[in-house]
Amino acid sequence: MAKDGEKNEWKDFIWNPRTREFLGRTASSWGLILLFYVIFYIFLAGLFALTMYVMLQTLDDHKPTWQDRLSTPGMVIRPKADETFEIVYHTKNTESWDMYTQTLDKFLSPYNNSIQAQKNDECTPDQYFLQEDSNDVKNNPKRSCQFNRTMLEECSGINDRYYGYQEGKPCIIIKLNRVIGMRPGLNGQAPYVTCGAKREDTDKIGELVYFPPNGTFNLMYYPYYGKKAQVNYSQPLVAVKFLNITVNQDVNIECKINANNIPIGSERDKFAGRVSFKLRINTN
Repeated sequence: MAKDGEKNEWKDFIWNPRTREFLGRTASSWGLILLFYVIFYIFLAGLFALTMYVMLQTLDDHKPTWQDRLSTPGMVIRPKADETFEIVYHTKNTESWDMYTQTLDKFLSPYNNSIQAQKNDECTPDQYFLQEDSNDVKNNPKRSCQFNRTMLEECSGINDRYYGYQEGKPCIIIKLNRVIGMRPGLNGQAPYVTCGAKREDTDKIGELVYFPPNGTFNLMYYPYYGKKAQVNYSQPLVAVKFLNITVNQDVNIECKINANNIPIGSERDKFAGRVSFKLRINTN
């Protein structure tokens, strides 16, 4: 009997036909609870939407309101076969270096003189190309300076479509990561790139030549105003050509940016402002 009583209590709790209660509440009670939560969640959704609307009013479509970046931009090289930053090939095996030349062709195609002439301006060298906004009047879209492929001379791939790889004098292209608003160099001194072998390979690197001369990033390509504001921006490049590097041996190389207002490395990133890679040219 006790079990039958407990069973009837559970049935009455789920649905009591005498009081017309479901789970201990009448229809009007459930309706009020449902109405409360509907109003509550509508209020929360409205508050969230209002908060997002107010926050979006503080943002600029062309420039980030806040920037948390390293004081030193990163550097990258091309060609880059993989994440190990190793360039290894055999001069007599075309397939071993053809992928490097194809990578450089693809990378440099937007820098063709004809394309640059259509998209960008001829700027005054050795000075910043400033295009600031006037209070609330936005100076957008902003213009960009031409960086012509021919400026890389022997490493442009125009006169030598193999970029020196076939004869064991390869070219490496270096660029700085984009940083909005950065003005590298004080008092008209442009930043420049230098490359050298690491300590154990000092006697293996041989002679280097840079394009443009002295490995300089001209000031006219700065500051950068952002992808939306400066849609046709072409990052300046520096090419390094290795003229007589030791063959059949690994040579560990490091390139770094030099500027009077850019520190090399930091506590947050000891590789900031530099890039290291291994170069090995096999001939036998």
